Amino acid sequence: MAEAADFQGMTPSPAHRWLRRTAALLAGAPLVAGLLYLPATTPAHAAETAGGSRTVDVSLDTLTPSAPAKGDTVTVSGTITNRGRETVTGAHVGLRMGSQLAGRTAIDSAATRTGYTDGIDPDEIGGKFTKKFARLPAGISEDFSISVPVGKLGLDDAGVYQLGVSLSGRTASAPFEQVLGIERTFLPWQPTATAKKTQLTYLWPLISSTHLTAETGSDEQQTPVFENDDLGAELAPGGRLQQLVSLGNELPVTWVIDPDLLATVNAMTESYEVKSEDGETTVAGKNQAVANRWLSDLQKAVQGRKVVALPFADPDLASLAHRGKDVPGSLSHLQPATEVAAKTVKSILHTEPSTDFSWPVDGALDPSIVDVATSAGAHNVIARSDSLRETGGLPYTPTAARPIGGGTTAVVADARLSTAFQGDMSKAGNSTLAIQKFLAQSLAVTLQDEDKQRSIVVAPQRTPSASQAQSMAGALRALDEQRWAQPLDLVAAAKARPDTNATTGVPGSSSYPQSLRKQELPVKAFQDIKDTQGKLDNFQVILTAPDRVITPFGNAINRAMSVSWRGKEQQAQEYRDGVQSYLVSLTDEVRLIQKSDATLSGRSATIPVTVQNKLLQGTENLTLRLTTTKPTRLKLDGEMTVAKRPVKIAGGHSQSVKFTATVYANGPVPVVAQLYTEDGTPYGPGMEFTVDVNEFTPPVMLVLAGGVLLLVLAGARMYTQRKRAAARQAAAGAEEPGQASDPTPDTGPESSDPSDTGEKVDR
Repeated sequence: MAEAADFQGMTPSPAHRWLRRTAALLAGAPLVAGLLYLPATTPAHAAETAGGSRTVDVSLDTLTPSAPAKGDTVTVSGTITNRGRETVTGAHVGLRMGSQLAGRTAIDSAATRTGYTDGIDPDEIGGKFTKKFARLPAGISEDFSISVPVGKLGLDDAGVYQLGVSLSGRTASAPFEQVLGIERTFLPWQPTATAKKTQLTYLWPLISSTHLTAETGSDEQQTPVFENDDLGAELAPGGRLQQLVSLGNELPVTWVIDPDLLATVNAMTESYEVKSEDGETTVAGKNQAVANRWLSDLQKAVQGRKVVALPFADPDLASLAHRGKDVPGSLSHLQPATEVAAKTVKSILHTEPSTDFSWPVDGALDPSIVDVATSAGAHNVIARSDSLRETGGLPYTPTAARPIGGGTTAVVADARLSTAFQGDMSKAGNSTLAIQKFLAQSLAVTLQDEDKQRSIVVAPQRTPSASQAQSMAGALRALDEQRWAQPLDLVAAAKARPDTNATTGVPGSSSYPQSLRKQELPVKAFQDIKDTQGKLDNFQVILTAPDRVITPFGNAINRAMSVSWRGKEQQAQEYRDGVQSYLVSLTDEVRLIQKSDATLSGRSATIPVTVQNKLLQGTENLTLRLTTTKPTRLKLDGEMTVAKRPVKIAGGHSQSVKFTATVYANGPVPVVAQLYTEDGTPYGPGMEFTVDVNEFTPPVMLVLAGGVLLLVLAGARMYTQRKRAAARQAAAGAEEPGQASDPTPDTGPESSDPSDTGEKVDR
């Protein structure tokens, strides 16, 4: 109904008048009149049902100035394309100025209209303000440009007007003039400045996806390793991020920055490596010059401007609230992420940022999201009006700042203005329509109550494309004359006095959009993060320079919770797996060297165990424990079951830790070696080996010694007896004739030195 009211009272078109005259001539023939009535009431309608007013595509590429003032000349240019199968003859492009639209809802309704409707759409301005085409063959496009003084447009009071650009002509099947195509846009008309201008805050986001891995090169400099080199294209001239910096430098905006992007680009300014396609090797990165230029331009652009720093890596607050808060330790990452955010922005951009803002995805809130968003100390939550909807029946759009309890302010961005430049803005026609609609809605906000100044916030999509950024910039430039709006930074907007009757109640969890909930990180993501954090905590305590590990892995854990993973579940899982796998590979660099089984053949001996450190830094706060399961056979360092030795190893070295073993009985003894951290947590896998004890106990030694002594004595006695027998034989022979007797005296058994037992101890 609002659309019909916009164009009521307009003069019927020539085609409409032609049909009425024809019907009057045939009034005496009921059958023919009935036939004319049945299909349609007008040829224009008949043409539309057959595709008439959509036969020719009209693209409105430029409209300048976007917000004309008195004395200006409005120029409209674009392209017409014949999408039909017939040649259009006697064609011309004309302008149709509608009446003033009554408010924001009327603008929304008018924006949905497509085809031409005779009797509702206004007549052409006519005269010389047309562009004629004798022929427009099927499939052919032609450019047009029409200029008309503002005074000829019939604009009355300040407000928003709908401007139509139509193509009229004839075809062989419809040899009467009809509208074959039309495009509509909006013309904001505010010739003089309003008494109280709307304070407009426009957020300018510098956010990107994750590019930097937790890995570093195998060198002392910790050369960063990138997953790919795609970020270079975004930073290069014409790239998305380059355009945002270049355009934002000229605009009255509030910079909203993910510090992870700054840290990543800063890492690119020096030597860096990029993973190859196979993921096994790396190649040298080549975008140092591009990164340096981008950072330099950004440093200049933000000087003297308000900068809002999001928590490092832009964590997904809604995913944390809905999926992560039940996993112990998940929320503990927000405070460190906020602290490192401030340090990163200050060190790289040389400006003090505000970290007092959190920004849930699309500004969608529920109580749990508010709790998580403020858990790191932020007092302001950037919401959106399609989440925190107005229920008080206000006749105007209220100021953005709303107290929602607990000292927290919801800064409610306007949904219509915030979503104005989503979609494909690379086409000139789309961009022009978006700019004009944005300007129309912003003027309509001001005109809702010209005596009441309000503060309006615009929070666009997180990662606008280059063409979207250009369209956003075009709209903001059109407001430069500040006839109905003036810029205000986000910090000031959060402190603005709220409207008394504005909605302040946070919607319940059931109101959270299902489309957003489906994109959230799963519970497993936070369980993976918890597991990785546990491994990192266990690893860092043994390092002499723990910051070399804490910083890259802490940042990687933050990146694993980033909003940028929404809708990319597989890629997110691969990233988390990669971080944990690399951490495990580093912890494995400090390990026990597998020991072969040992044999002890003495009452006491030394058992060496080797610990290897292949890291580039030293390790400390480690204890090596050796445990024997059979203390009755073997004791270590005099202990019954467990022996302990501290371990401290320089980077790239190994250390042999020696334990004293005391033997008590023969047989195999299983021994387990295990490294432990200071708090008694096992570090790395244990190592088991067997000690084969081959030792004689004291009683056995006495028995053996006695047996040996008896053998020696028996041998001595036999020797003595033989010697005596030989002497007697000799004496008997001497008594024979011719022989002298020389008896040998009996000296008793011959003694022997038993000092050598034949046993040797290998030490």
